[in-house]
Parts: sequence; structure tokens; C-alpha cells
Amino acid sequence: MDDHVALRPFSEQDLPFLERLGSDPSVTGRYVWAGFRDPRARRRRWEKDGYVGADSSALAVVGDDPELGPDTVLGIASWEAKDRGGPPGGCYEIGLALLPEYRGRGLGTAAQREMVRHLFDCTLAFRLEAQTDADNVAEQLALEKIGFRREGLLRGARFREGEWRDMLMYGLLRPDLRTDAGD
Repeated sequence: MDDHVALRPFSEQDLPFLERLGSDPSVTGRYVWAGFRDPRARRRRWEKDGYVGADSSALAVVGDDPELGPDTVLGIASWEAKDRGGPPGGCYEIGLALLPEYRGRGLGTAAQREMVRHLFDCTLAFRLEAQTDADNVAEQLALEKIGFRREGLLRGARFREGEWRDMLMYGLLRPDLRTDAGD
């Protein structure tokens, strides 16, 4: 599998993947897992708006898996509108989770690059944000590779594995977007 990925809306055939997000800790990994959730909640959200809404959206990260074929769901890419005092839709916080078997191959970086392109091409976004666990060096490197800048430390901002953990804030402004950011 190469690092080519695409983003597409979730379809009904993807519902088992969405349900696993709240019931299987390995799906999101240790840095994203926030505990068991109602596995039907994601199905209800998909039935409501297909996971594409004004305030938050999520798309399937898909690629060609040699064993499972083309258009295999590799993970989820999401964004949520953040009110930072500007006009609605001026700032989004992005997130990404890949299935364990697709991590460590550059697919997450490729998916985040596609999400950035999508948001800057299809919305009025001026600012994109990402938070990551201070221990998640791989995610920090992926964000920096596509042009995000580390902006600060959020002390004790997330409860994970029985203790409060520090998070790092990253930001990317529309004018910062570099054509050489991993293209």
C-alpha cells in the first residue's frame, strides 16, 4: 500500500467501522481513546446528517488495501468549528484516527494533508488547529510535515490512562500553507 489516500463521506457499509470507534480501544489508539461510548451514537449521527454538518464533520479515510481492495476504510478524519471571535467557519479543529494496521506508513500524514486541502479549498477557514498528546511524537512530526506550527502547551488538559496529561496546540493559517509542505 502506498501513501495515496482519499476522503469520502461515510456510507451505510461503513457503519460497523463507526460503531467500533466507541467500543474498541485499538481503533483510535491510546492517544485518542476516551473510554467506551454508546456504539449506536455514531450510527444515529450518520442517519441524521451523514456525518457532514455545519459545526462538525467526519469523512472516511480510504485507500487501496492489497487484501481488502480499493476504497477500504483506513480511518476517520474530522473537523469541528471553533469560535475564536471571527466569522463562523473561520477556524476548525481537525482530528484523525487510523486503524492500527495502517499506522506508521505515512498514511496519517497523507490524510491530514488531504483534510487541510479540503478545508482550505471548500470552506472560508483561515485557521486550522490540532491538539495532540505531548507524548505523541509521531503526530507532532506529521503535523509539522504538512506545515502546522507548534503554538503552545496546554497543561493537564486531557485525562488519559488514569492521570491528567499535557496537550500541545498546533496551528496552520491559510497564508502559511506551503506548496512544498510534503507535496
